[in-house]
Amino acid sequence: MSIPILISKARLPEKLPPLTPEATKFLSRLIRVDQAGELGADLIYAGQHFVFKRSMPSVAPLIKHMWDQEIRHHKAFDELQNKHRVRPSLFSPVWKIAACGLGVGTALMGKEAAMACTLAVETVIGGHYNNQLRDLVRILDEEVRTSKNGRASEELRALATTVSAFRDDELEHLDTAVEHDAEKARPYILLTETIKNGCRVAVWVAERL
Repeated sequence: MSIPILISKARLPEKLPPLTPEATKFLSRLIRVDQAGELGADLIYAGQHFVFKRSMPSVAPLIKHMWDQEIRHHKAFDELQNKHRVRPSLFSPVWKIAACGLGVGTALMGKEAAMACTLAVETVIGGHYNNQLRDLVRILDEEVRTSKNGRASEELRALATTVSAFRDDELEHLDTAVEHDAEKARPYILLTETIKNGCRVAVWVAERL
């Protein structure tokens, strides 16, 4: 007597629709500008740590903690850039030189100036990430509304999670800078506003070129 063998078909994962042209363009722009920004942050902290580990060893571990987080951010966007074949900003060599100079220069001015630099940079980048999250939510909502299965791209949802986590790290750095006397830097207003404006220009350029 033969025994029937029951073979169950494995359920294949549901194929999600491709990204819309708007979402694809947004994804490329986001990855390009954020990779450039995290490259810059990585090198700013590298420059500051280079100075402080010699001039103020007590400050170096604090800088190293924030630097390690930026290294992780930078690596994540490098991977996204390669995965999605997004070209880097054409001004990447400029960002590298400017970031190294800013990191070393503010560290040579002292702990307060270095913290003021962090405050200025993270204020702009925190706001930048918030703007991106609002755009991501809008695009995700639109994809859910228009897709046949009522679902949005896994790629964009994962990206939103990444941006949100990195935003929180940047705002933590901002709080750290305030706690460590950023506002005692002299000239505080001139220094922070100059750095903020430089960051805004860099963001605008990196999004487009």
